[in-house]
Amino acid sequence: MIKELPVRAIFVFVIGFTLLTGCQSAYYSAMEQVGIHKRDIMVDRVEDAANAQQAAQSKFKDARQALSQLTEFEGGELQAAYEAVDNQYQQSHDAVTRVRERIDALESVSEALFDEWEEELDLYTNRRLQRDSEQRLRQTRKEYERLRDAMRRAEKTMTPVLNTLQDNRLYLKHNLNARAIGALQGELDALSGEIDRAVADMQRAIQASNRFIQTLN
Repeated sequence: MIKELPVRAIFVFVIGFTLLTGCQSAYYSAMEQVGIHKRDIMVDRVEDAANAQQAAQSKFKDARQALSQLTEFEGGELQAAYEAVDNQYQQSHDAVTRVRERIDALESVSEALFDEWEEELDLYTNRRLQRDSEQRLRQTRKEYERLRDAMRRAEKTMTPVLNTLQDNRLYLKHNLNARAIGALQGELDALSGEIDRAVADMQRAIQASNRFIQTLN
């Protein structure tokens, strides 16, 4: 993670400058002025994306648990049952939104980093060093693309989970009766399978994140 600088005012300036310009390139330039380069930001955002995926895994498991408890429903306050499912859906939705935002942020800085790297190859006067840097660029970009693809695959598997949670939440909301509980019990197996696939894909993406960070260190 990027270490916190001792001069808090620098960060206030960076954030304020970025808000005024509304431009990522301005943000990167401002960060470089305080010694934080695109490579550092890239590593930080890989970690942020992995952490967001871990949080999403946890929320999906909690949502499955909330729905599985409906199979044990033996009477009581149906409104409370709905609110529990609704709460887990909202938390899962927020977690997935954070994952998407973190991946988007990673893609933004990665594209800027690779564009800059490629442009700066022309500045070399030593051909041997230039070839070595060019080879390193190709290798790093290829490894990054594998990571990005793994993250996007995991992101896609989250959508069916959210859709199923949304359907179950709405059905329970519109039919607050014991028959609705029984109908949702039949959906639990399908949801469990979707969650298992999403969690597995997220875990693979998290592992890919760890491998990628190691290549940059």
